[in-house]
Amino acid sequence: MTYQPATIADDQITLAKMPGWLTARAGETPQNVAFLSGASFAMLDMILQQSGDSIPKALLSNNLAMKAAVATSKLEGRMAQEADIRDAYHLTPPDEEGVRHWGPDGDVLDFWRRAGRVRLGDKNWIDNVAALANGDDRTKEWLETAVTTSIRLGPMAAAVEIMCKVLKADDRAERLACFLADVVIAKFFGWDRLYPLSALHLTKAKLRDLRDGTKERKCEPETTIEAAITKSAQTAFRLTVQLNARAEALRSVAPKLRTRGSEDAVALFLAEDAVAPSGMLSPLIRGTRTPMTGRAARRLCDRLVEFGVVKELTGRPTFRLYGLAP
Repeated sequence: MTYQPATIADDQITLAKMPGWLTARAGETPQNVAFLSGASFAMLDMILQQSGDSIPKALLSNNLAMKAAVATSKLEGRMAQEADIRDAYHLTPPDEEGVRHWGPDGDVLDFWRRAGRVRLGDKNWIDNVAALANGDDRTKEWLETAVTTSIRLGPMAAAVEIMCKVLKADDRAERLACFLADVVIAKFFGWDRLYPLSALHLTKAKLRDLRDGTKERKCEPETTIEAAITKSAQTAFRLTVQLNARAEALRSVAPKLRTRGSEDAVALFLAEDAVAPSGMLSPLIRGTRTPMTGRAARRLCDRLVEFGVVKELTGRPTFRLYGLAP
């Protein structure tokens, strides 16, 4: 049987589109970067503050975690590609004790996914952040200072400041520097969780210049970093619009699915950047007690692909992964 692919029309995207003047590069002067930063984060904050399930925030967080994992891999000199990281994380089976040994590629994605689950509204948020970071007492001190700075000078200045402190203490701590910067930004805007942003458009050279205070083309290193984080905010906004459209398309075909447990399966697709039929849908749908056979899981994924609402991500005939990747 042939299914009519779902059309993701413009009218399904109810979110505002980012104007061209905001994404046009017009010189990295401090004044221009500050202007573009404020406008970009205002638009991103507008959609992230929406309550309910209208925006697939878990899906956004996990997709941004993948982007941050790829960017961090480059910053740390491993240069792993998205496909390598995705396979390492999603296809590594647990050992006899239920522990997954992903290796460095899977570990970096695991770090960013766990970072996105830290609840910044909890009273012990700073301890939870420090525990995920490195347990160093300096982390708490840096965060407390940065939160105060963000109120006084704004989130970009505070984020750059904490990145500089981390890199001066350890020039190989790029991941920690980006993570703490994301925490500072999220706390300033009152987001319930952080979204991996800071690493997306950074390079090792830009971070080195920030650490050493080196100017790039007569541009202060702080301004260069702020411009990169601003670009990340724009990336996150566009990604949210794309994922929201695909989520709406998936929800629209969900009533047509007749597979037992399809409702729980759809919920999983609305949260995960990649879904493996074996292990995540079968024998139990992850996060539920709903059973699904391996054959039913594969057929469900094939139907969703035929509907045009899910993509097969690997291009392989076996060990496939599916997702709403834009």
